[in-house]
Amino acid sequence: MKQLLLLLLSNLVLVSLISAQETDVKDSDKPESISESIFNVENQKKLHFGGYGQIDYNQPLDKDYYQNGKLDVHRLILFAGYKFNSKTKFITEIEFEHVKEVYIEQAYLDYQLLDNMSVKGGLLLIPMGIINEYHEPPSFNGVERPNVDKYIVPTTWREIGLGVDGRINAASLRYQLYLVNGFNGYDGDGVLKGSNGLRSGRQKGAESYISSPNLSAKVDYFGISGLKVGLSGYFGKSQSVLYDDLDKNDDAAIATADSSVIGINMIGLDYRYSISGFHTRGQFIYSKFSNVDQYNTFTGQDLGESMLGYYAEVSYDIFHSNSSVQNELTPFFRYEQYNTHNSVVSGMTTNDAYNRNELIFGFAFKMDRGAAFKIDYQLYKGADETKFNRMLNMGVGVWF
Repeated sequence: MKQLLLLLLSNLVLVSLISAQETDVKDSDKPESISESIFNVENQKKLHFGGYGQIDYNQPLDKDYYQNGKLDVHRLILFAGYKFNSKTKFITEIEFEHVKEVYIEQAYLDYQLLDNMSVKGGLLLIPMGIINEYHEPPSFNGVERPNVDKYIVPTTWREIGLGVDGRINAASLRYQLYLVNGFNGYDGDGVLKGSNGLRSGRQKGAESYISSPNLSAKVDYFGISGLKVGLSGYFGKSQSVLYDDLDKNDDAAIATADSSVIGINMIGLDYRYSISGFHTRGQFIYSKFSNVDQYNTFTGQDLGESMLGYYAEVSYDIFHSNSSVQNELTPFFRYEQYNTHNSVVSGMTTNDAYNRNELIFGFAFKMDRGAAFKIDYQLYKGADETKFNRMLNMGVGVWF
């Protein structure tokens, strides 16, 4: 045994002496972990950091009752991107919500397959509407995001998948097409419900499971100066844990599992237009569900058969024509309507509280493109209410 060890040791020494003259020092010093590579000059040129944040004050106003306001570090997001080479990069966002909750908002690898087409894989934002993709606080008016992008499009909506993102410049089109996991519809209890539609079913990449893949797609047109128009679609089924270890020959169990899912068809149309300090934007989102009667019967939920939401907004930068002023002062007005019980299955009663209208007006003062102070006044009510509720909102938003 000792002779064998001595033989191995002598061979290692011999190999080391022979290769010492030939080994490239750079190869021998290649890092083997992130702690060894993070401070490399090469990495410092490829690694990028950023982020955005939102701090809010929401004060309900009631002429008959005192109401406490709410102060909240609503969200703080840390962005990191790494460019491996001219064609390959990795993007991620780590989100802290309400100080105490931590999420991953994006985490995907992007490879440029062709000059105008990339392949993406990982935790991806679903391209539906405007805000779900472009949600940095200084980029939208109002302290809070539009509620259409909360109750109808469950922003921030992201799931794990794979797909392509590309442009057809000759036609002024950008396209996105992804296969992703669907909403968690049943995990022992019914998750989808009338009050907030699909929102509770987002899996967010947190130990997600998949029963059947869903399709997400969007086409944007940018051929007219100042105008962007988008058409979105999302099609598939919700997911259910009842399909796990399901005997393919057990017809009764299959029928039960089938009752725990819904079919989802969602379409969206959005626009953004800017000219000489004037800005307007809006979107329309419609969702139609199938198998809702069976789902509600099985889970005891009150999910509607369809959802509808839309808003339109106008704003104007008062300082636009004054070149000596570098700030922006932008009053705005937005009208929203959204209904998670736009239609219900036969025999089910529509809940008018889920049919909501909002009027929001206020302004944003931008010290810089990425730093804004916001204030707005919000009037909102459900169809079951006779008068509007009132809310005063103030906040700061940053993006860097």
